[in-house]
Amino acid sequence: MDRLIDAIAATQNPSVVGLDPTEALVPPQVVAEFADEIEQEVDDPQERPAARLAVAYFEFNRAIIDAVADVVPAVKPQIAMYEALGPAGVDAYTMTCEYAASQGLYVIGDIKRGDIGSTAAAYAGHLSGVGGEPPFDPWHEDAVTVNPYLGTDGITPFVEAAEAADKDIFALVRTSNPSSSEIQELELADGGRVYEHVADLVEGWGAATVGDRGYSRVGAVVGATHPQEGAALRRRMPHTFFLVPGYGAQGGTARDVAGMFDADGSGAIVNSSRGIIGAWKRTGRYSESMSGDEALALVADAARDAAIAMRDDLRAVMP
Repeated sequence: MDRLIDAIAATQNPSVVGLDPTEALVPPQVVAEFADEIEQEVDDPQERPAARLAVAYFEFNRAIIDAVADVVPAVKPQIAMYEALGPAGVDAYTMTCEYAASQGLYVIGDIKRGDIGSTAAAYAGHLSGVGGEPPFDPWHEDAVTVNPYLGTDGITPFVEAAEAADKDIFALVRTSNPSSSEIQELELADGGRVYEHVADLVEGWGAATVGDRGYSRVGAVVGATHPQEGAALRRRMPHTFFLVPGYGAQGGTARDVAGMFDADGSGAIVNSSRGIIGAWKRTGRYSESMSGDEALALVADAARDAAIAMRDDLRAVMP
């Protein structure tokens, strides 16, 4: 987590761009631009639509990464958007992570895995890599998100992999979605809530891995849509770094996340996905007559402006 904190300090910006492309967020010209190329390279006509989207997703992501690499410290690709396209989509995911890393960005793989035993260890391959010395890293991620519902058995393999590979994990604690309260706010026999118990577990899971900056390798996902709970969790989890979704499109504001930073203005990084990668749709400058390159230039310019606006918005309220 020290590397992430240093990257945030270098950019003076505690925000991360979620690279969650969908067909609706990518200008159609970008998808159409690769039709002829895919038709020549992919023999099976049924595979071509997914292949076109996968290439378009990567080019879309690359334009955004180039535009924001000097503004933000990190990106967070959501693997589900890519897995939905099959093998071509997984290739686009790994290429996106590799390209972001090559531009100096800290990469959080939003994979939300959770299992036990050998299965958890296999999922933890996202961090540990495959064989060899050093191991081959097919994923190019600096951290991944994990689901702690299975308890310590499901987290230990990820913590061990993170320690061995000098990487990090972020466990779901208090998520930003409205129905999270159905489980996370259930009252326990001692009067506490489920999410508070999970918070204590997360703080404990990372206790032996605290770095020079005072935070462990085991971070927590805490939604911007729960500002009071987030501030209380900040006090409850002094050595746990927060990944904060829910800013922007989901309704969270800079003022909502202010209490999730520590007294030095560290301890959290705030995510925005659609608010940045879909900013081009709100500019009023898009035209169907644009070429693919022109559309990507608009995507990049709008993403950069949105990333700078978010940075300045957060700076105004940080401790």
